[in-house]
Amino acid sequence: MIKRQKLIGIVASVVLAGIGTTVLVTYVRAAADKAARGQANIGVLVASEAIPLGTKAEEIAGRVRTESVPVKAAAQGAIADLGLVAGLVTSADLLPGEQLVRGRFATAGEAGKVTVPPNSLEVTVLLGAVQAAGGRVRAGDSVALLVSFDDPTTTHLFLQKVPVTDVRTEAGVPVAPTAVVAGPVLVTLALDAPSVERVVFAAEHGSLWLAEQPVGADERGTKVQTRSEMDL
Repeated sequence: MIKRQKLIGIVASVVLAGIGTTVLVTYVRAAADKAARGQANIGVLVASEAIPLGTKAEEIAGRVRTESVPVKAAAQGAIADLGLVAGLVTSADLLPGEQLVRGRFATAGEAGKVTVPPNSLEVTVLLGAVQAAGGRVRAGDSVALLVSFDDPTTTHLFLQKVPVTDVRTEAGVPVAPTAVVAGPVLVTLALDAPSVERVVFAAEHGSLWLAEQPVGADERGTKVQTRSEMDL
C-alpha cells in the first residue's frame, strides 16, 4: 500500500512538472513574440559618405543607401525617400553612417538675411569656422570684431556689437540657424562707412576674428594688446 502511494506521488510530481514546463515555455514564446513585434524594422536612408552642407537633395541619391533598422533605433524624423526633401539642401554636414532626417534639410533661403539697420553699409568677409566663433555665428547675431597684426605684433578688439545680417557657406549657400558649420563662411556685417574701411583693412592686412557679443555684454576695458602687455 505504501509503495503504491509513493508511486502515485511520483507520477503526480512528473505530471505537475510537465505542466509547469509547458506553461513556462508558452509564456516565454509569447513574451518573445511580443518583443519581436515591438522591434519591427523599418527602412531609413543612411549616408554612405560625407555629404557637405548645402548639397541639393537631388544630388545625393548615389551617396546614400537604405538600411533596415528596428523602429526604436530610427532617428526622429528619419526619412526613407529623398522625394520627401525634394527641392531642399542639406543644412549641416552629414557624416558616413548618419541617418537622414528631415531636420537636416532646409530651403536655400531659410536662413535668409535679416533687416539691415538704417543708414548702414554691408560688407562681407570670408572667415574660417574658428574665426567665426566656432562656426556658430548666424544672421541676427551681434558680434565684436578683433584684429591681429604681425608687424608690430598686436591684437585689438576694435568694433563692438556689430549686427550680422547674413551668413553663407563659401559656395554661397545660406546657413540655417541650426546648422553645424565646419568650413569657411561668408559673414556679412552692417556698419557705418568709417567702420567698413577698418574692417576691410583688418581683413586685407591682418587676421580678423569675431566674438559673439550679446547686446547686454560689457564693452569696457579693451585696449591694444602687445607682448609687453601680455607679460610674455
